[in-house]
Amino acid sequence: MTVNELKFRKSSYSSAQQNCVEVADTPRVSAVRDTQNRHLGALLFDSAEWRAFLTAAKGDAL
Repeated sequence: MTVNELKFRKSSYSSAQQNCVEVADTPRVSAVRDTQNRHLGALLFDSAEWRAFLTAAKGDAL
């Protein structure tokens, strides 16, 4: 599967204005890209790595 085949959605943490991040998830990979610069591609993360990042980010947000 290529980045172009992924189904991206706007992150629930993106603001309602211009600061938008899109994410796409598969069983093995999570991808993140800037809505305003889609042509630059996406950052790809192993699913376990992405879960670890989200867990750490949520812990720091408290």
